[in-house]
Amino acid sequence: MRVATDWRDFQVLDASCGEKLERWGDVTLVRPDPQVIWKTPKGPRWEQANARYLRSASGGGRWQVRDLPREAWTVGYRDLTFKISPTGFKHTGLFPEQAVNWDLFRRLIEGADGPVSVLNLFAYTGGATLACAAAGARVCHVDASKGMVAWARENQALSGLSDKPVRWIVDDCQKFVEREIRRGVRYDAVIMDPPSYGRGPGGEVWKLEDSVYDLVSLCAGALSENPLFFAVNSYTAGLSPSVMAYVLGAAVAGGRGGTVEADEIGLPVEQSGCALPCGATAIWSR
Repeated sequence: MRVATDWRDFQVLDASCGEKLERWGDVTLVRPDPQVIWKTPKGPRWEQANARYLRSASGGGRWQVRDLPREAWTVGYRDLTFKISPTGFKHTGLFPEQAVNWDLFRRLIEGADGPVSVLNLFAYTGGATLACAAAGARVCHVDASKGMVAWARENQALSGLSDKPVRWIVDDCQKFVEREIRRGVRYDAVIMDPPSYGRGPGGEVWKLEDSVYDLVSLCAGALSENPLFFAVNSYTAGLSPSVMAYVLGAAVAGGRGGTVEADEIGLPVEQSGCALPCGATAIWSR
């Protein structure tokens, strides 16, 4: 497992009974986490959290606020700054475990022998986008949510990267890639963080494990002649790192050489000293 150990403004303080206690700057939150199946004792600081997300038996949930000092605030990671704000879907606007990937992308881009163009799909609030831009890449950021793209642009400004070449796109990722391929637009790197499931315009259910190979194969068609890397993130329990590595090996590495690596990513837990698993990443690199 690759563990994001270099945070200063974020910390998993404890995890037990299906929940995790997190520190985001000077704010502490309790959020549900299905990976937390152990039932270790909970200390008094759990009750002192500023807010707790309570799941509803009928789906969704709500925040139970004890003392939330403000609706939004910022945290920093290295030279990047992000807005944090609890949303109605338990999220805060950032997946901190992804910091291990931000660092990896930066190293690959900074070590490249020329300019690098990156396509970031399902790009959320722009953590990977800003890491790549800070490393000197040109980035095309694509997400279907107008609100998330606006949030990402706020993070760009907060990080002092407003002058960097980022193209902001609100669109369905698959349809956008299909059009880019028809237009002959190619990228040196592709990053994708697709949802585990969703619904199409006709109400049809989209499951990542059923669609990931076709999606990766499609996006491989948008790579340049001498690409740098291709990364896929997954929070889907049924997609092990080895399965994702096989998908990249078959759909991306074939004919290109390079190497494929895949592993869980996670966060250290202060109370136990153990690492909390938070999904997986597979990456092909030249």
